[in-house]
Amino acid sequence: MVKICLECQSEPEERGPGSALRELLTDGETASTDTCSGARLTDFCAVWDAGVFLVSAAGKGAPSGVTERRLNEAETLNSVREAQFQRLEAARPRGLGRGARGPVLRMAGQPPPWAYIAVLLCVLSLGGAIEIPMDLSQPPTITKQSVKDHIVDPRDNILIECEAKGNPAPSFHWTRNSKFFNIAKDPRVSMRRRSGTLVIDFRSGGRPEEYEGEYQCFARNKFGTALSNRIRLQVSKSPLWPKENLDPVVVQEGAPLTLQCNPPPGLPSPVIFWMSSSMEPITQDKRVSQGHNGDLYFSNVMLQDMQTDYSCNARFHFTHTIQQKNPFTLKVLTNHPYNDSSLRNHPDMYSARGVAERTPSFMYPQGTASSQMVLRGMDLLLECIASGVPTPDIAWYKKGGDLPSDKAKFENFNKALRITNVSEEDSGEYFCLASNKMGSIRHTISVRVKAAPYWLDEPKNLILAPGEDGRLVCRANGNPKPTVQWMVNGEPLQSAPPNPNREVAGDTIIFRDTQISSRAVYQCNTSNEHGYLLANAFVSVLDVPPRMLSPRNQLIRVILYNRTRLDCPFFGSPIPTLRWFKNGQGSNLDGGNYHVYENGSLEIKMIRKEDQGIYTCVATNILGKAENQVRLEVKDPTRIYRMPEDQVAKRGTTVQLECRVKHDPSLKLAVSWLKDDEPLYISNRMKKEEDSLTIFGVAERDQGSYTCVASTELDQDLAKAYLTVLGRPDRPRDLELTDLAERSVRLTWIPGDDNNSPITDYVVQFEEDQFQPGVWHDHSKFPGSVNSAVLRLSPYVNYQFRVIAINEVGSSHPSLPSERYRTSGAPPESNPSDVKGEGTRKNNMEITWTPMNATSAFGPNLRYIVKWRRRETRETWNNVTVWGSRYVVGQTPVYVPYEIRVQAENDFGKGPEPDTVIGYSGEDYPRAAPTDVKIRVLNSTAISLQWNRVYSDTVQGQLREYRAYYWRESSLLKNLWVSQKRQQAGFPGDRLRGVVSRLFPYSNYKLEMVVVNGRGDGPRSETKEFTTPEGVPSAPRRFRVRQPNLETINLEWDHPEHPNGILIGYTLKYVAFNGTKVGKQIVENFSPNQTKFTVQRADPVSRYRFSLSARTQVGSGEAVTEESPAPPNEATPTAAYTNNQADIATQGWFIGLMCAIALLVLILLIVCFIKRSRGGKYPVREKKDVPLGPEDPKEEDGSFDYSDEDNKPLQGSQTSLDGTIKQQESDDSLVDYGEGGEGQFNEDGSFIGQYTVKKDKEETEGNESSEATSPVNAIYSLA
Repeated sequence: MVKICLECQSEPEERGPGSALRELLTDGETASTDTCSGARLTDFCAVWDAGVFLVSAAGKGAPSGVTERRLNEAETLNSVREAQFQRLEAARPRGLGRGARGPVLRMAGQPPPWAYIAVLLCVLSLGGAIEIPMDLSQPPTITKQSVKDHIVDPRDNILIECEAKGNPAPSFHWTRNSKFFNIAKDPRVSMRRRSGTLVIDFRSGGRPEEYEGEYQCFARNKFGTALSNRIRLQVSKSPLWPKENLDPVVVQEGAPLTLQCNPPPGLPSPVIFWMSSSMEPITQDKRVSQGHNGDLYFSNVMLQDMQTDYSCNARFHFTHTIQQKNPFTLKVLTNHPYNDSSLRNHPDMYSARGVAERTPSFMYPQGTASSQMVLRGMDLLLECIASGVPTPDIAWYKKGGDLPSDKAKFENFNKALRITNVSEEDSGEYFCLASNKMGSIRHTISVRVKAAPYWLDEPKNLILAPGEDGRLVCRANGNPKPTVQWMVNGEPLQSAPPNPNREVAGDTIIFRDTQISSRAVYQCNTSNEHGYLLANAFVSVLDVPPRMLSPRNQLIRVILYNRTRLDCPFFGSPIPTLRWFKNGQGSNLDGGNYHVYENGSLEIKMIRKEDQGIYTCVATNILGKAENQVRLEVKDPTRIYRMPEDQVAKRGTTVQLECRVKHDPSLKLAVSWLKDDEPLYISNRMKKEEDSLTIFGVAERDQGSYTCVASTELDQDLAKAYLTVLGRPDRPRDLELTDLAERSVRLTWIPGDDNNSPITDYVVQFEEDQFQPGVWHDHSKFPGSVNSAVLRLSPYVNYQFRVIAINEVGSSHPSLPSERYRTSGAPPESNPSDVKGEGTRKNNMEITWTPMNATSAFGPNLRYIVKWRRRETRETWNNVTVWGSRYVVGQTPVYVPYEIRVQAENDFGKGPEPDTVIGYSGEDYPRAAPTDVKIRVLNSTAISLQWNRVYSDTVQGQLREYRAYYWRESSLLKNLWVSQKRQQAGFPGDRLRGVVSRLFPYSNYKLEMVVVNGRGDGPRSETKEFTTPEGVPSAPRRFRVRQPNLETINLEWDHPEHPNGILIGYTLKYVAFNGTKVGKQIVENFSPNQTKFTVQRADPVSRYRFSLSARTQVGSGEAVTEESPAPPNEATPTAAYTNNQADIATQGWFIGLMCAIALLVLILLIVCFIKRSRGGKYPVREKKDVPLGPEDPKEEDGSFDYSDEDNKPLQGSQTSLDGTIKQQESDDSLVDYGEGGEGQFNEDGSFIGQYTVKKDKEETEGNESSEATSPVNAIYSLA
């Protein structure tokens, strides 16, 4: 542990400027009690122990606010130390990114980097003035003043600051240029009240330049005079650029060039930058760059430098204005007048453009050696700009050593070396090396470091009791060595009245047996040719009893197991002694877990629960004593017991970071999150809860370190985890073309960040600007481990390339395109593909092909030589040259074969001999129809067809299919309107049989057949007639099972949606079951009119499974199955629903509502019945049996597709007992037999279609048919 005392009565040992910091960081307890035993005041002490830097409040002279603030800082830092003790972490990885993230270990014994800064700041603060309570008499002290070089804006009033404190309050006066400045004589100048600050007002006119000069402020009271620095007042200047006419700059390509800026001198110096006259910034690189002096340097001029002009701009700080110089215009003389972009990336660009290569030479600085002087603490800037072809590279070295890596950085494309905060060891010889492939050159710069004065020991305020001794020390260093001049109350010490108690020994003034008359303010002025330092230090002689400077009876809350310091700031002269007591006990606290410092602070090395209580500090000197009390409360520490863990997540997923905290319940807990050590903004994709942070839809920007900070007003704990996001790779960049050849080029790129998922592939794409400009095509694909590839190229293509990176997450954005590269031309090496010859009319043939793309054209003016002749004849080839992708041959016979050839040709020659393809001229309509058409009915919805083929010469083209046209002539049910719209079924190829399916049952049909080729249909065959038989019905509709009580079950249903014939009844099958036990099946048959049935339950426990189907003469149709509701004790949703219904049904309001609804429905049904009870009965046509043909239906492979939505299976018919059909406006109507959904077949092959009530609007509008009156129909209508 280290103890530092600010002032000592006895003379301290000789120490260098860094001794305080070295002593502060020394291990062990090295407090110099002997040295500091006579100290009057300890202002600021620091302790470094176990990785914690503690700051204590002042002993004497510290105001109460400062005391409290410093104490809070100490407690907070103690909490951090305890957190470090409790949670030493093992190394853990920081993520899976490209950058290596090494292990991070939190150490308690090693100070963090900020600790050294804090220690340094503490040591610097020891040099501050000693504070005396303001109610005591004291000489003046300067508290605020303007900077030494004070530059002001001419548009504003001038303010020169000077503030001071003292008791009594000081008065102020000023000197200007070392002469008294009479403020009263100048109406523009005033001084602020209770301050020495000068205000010069120009609102009523005047020139600010008239007030330039050197000002100094004097603050005086009866105990002495304090001085400010000499303040040099200057008015900012931003002069206009001189008018000049600049002639065009003519330069040979490859030569060096310097465009001089020469900005007008401003105060302060303006910021220089180069732009074009259109305000576009000049692109700078290692070839073209701006020097520190503002000039623009071209290491070698290229032809593209003519594409813009160059204007130097100066921005002035105070006026915020930019002044632009007249632009320079370049004229570049070249041996290669065309600015071919393909040469920019040529491996030997300069020789390709006819530019001679040459060794480097320096443009700035000139020659081989130069020197430079810099002041200590400033930045050193060394610059080397070289010319040469190719552009030279710059490297920096220091003779006899390495460049200071912690302070050196390279700027301006390595042309400048900057060393920050220069010290004496940075002097020496530096050299820059400029090199290209032609050679190298070196320039040496000798650096001398000088120093304006800087403090070694700055004089401090001295407070003594009458009769005591003391000293003021003023030590400074610099280069050259500064001189020291002492003054007292602003006058040279030599001119002051003699004082027998004072002795001057060079940089030290010694006071012996001081008296109250010795009070004064001393000034130390140390200076050399580079600057000066001025310090004020007063000598105050006081006789003051002890007093406490902090509030009384403070409450201090601290964290368990922390190191804690209780401050007791006091003041007195002579210096009082201080003792501490706990809970009124008589023994002094010192030793063991307690340690008392000379400034009065009590340190408790490790807080325990028993340390809680009331502490009393007592200060005593010969004039009396004073005491104060502090109440100490001990709180439990805040701890994160479940920390967030490192995670790896794919983009778009959800991540949750846990952070569970335990803390003292009497303290308010706040949990916050940091990302990359900055406060985390909780966006709408994030959800922050008490013990976790959830991130939805993770994106690449979410990657980083997340720190959970759990804090109370006394301490905090934190835990960090790293989130690695696997994202799509960044786009590749900096594409470069090298190794340019006739048919190949090497493409090189720099990979983008893989965003934590390795790149697996690269896709190279190209674009050409002749055939498809702006369209990108894939060229090739390469593994993710390469970043350079040789690309095979086609002749006469102006290529431009880009690269896409791929990883497991996805593809990157394409890179920026490369420079263009055009290959030379050649004859085509291939011919167009997909050559066809087809007729569009009966007397022509159209020859078409797929045109060749840019990569197969191989040259300009791509065209095609088209040849044709009739097949199997020896006639000569006809030929024509075509620029497009089609050619029509006219006046051809009907459907004859031709031999066709298409050959590519460009300006460099013809392609290879093309292949011969066979094409056909146009087709005409077939001349004959199929004969001997035979029909066999397969079932109620399908028939088979058989016919004789036609002769091939009657087809007059390519036979596409035999096609059957059929239409529904009528229904077997009387007075039923049917749609007679034609439908068709096609049988591709040369076939003799087929099947037509999805017909309407119980209907009469007609059918015709035709031959179809590419031109169309031939003549129709003889019309055939056939009838479809009856089918089985569909399932009954809306089968409902209700259980009003435990004795009966009510069944209700509606008639089938698709009767498909005459309905003869219903079959009900049901069986009782209880768990796995199943009873005997019972079968009930009902008449076609019955739609209700009641089942008497055998017991109240069993459930029933019901299966209901409808029957025609053909057989039973599809069955519908339902189960009875579960008993109440099974608590199923069905039972609950039934019970609720039973409960509702007993309510009076419900019964009344149902009766009203039933009455309205009955009235509507009666009206509907009256409107429909018209017409007569009609007989049902007998079934027709069509004999089967000789072919087995199983061998028929014909297929059928509807061409029209209007011809679909029968829908919604109902059949009466006597065979008549009732047409309804419900879903049971047969009206729209042709417009339903898809049909389907039962196992017996009968058709079950979906019936619909809609009519074909084109054929039924205005036509209404009458219907037969039937008792069954009436029943159906009422149902």
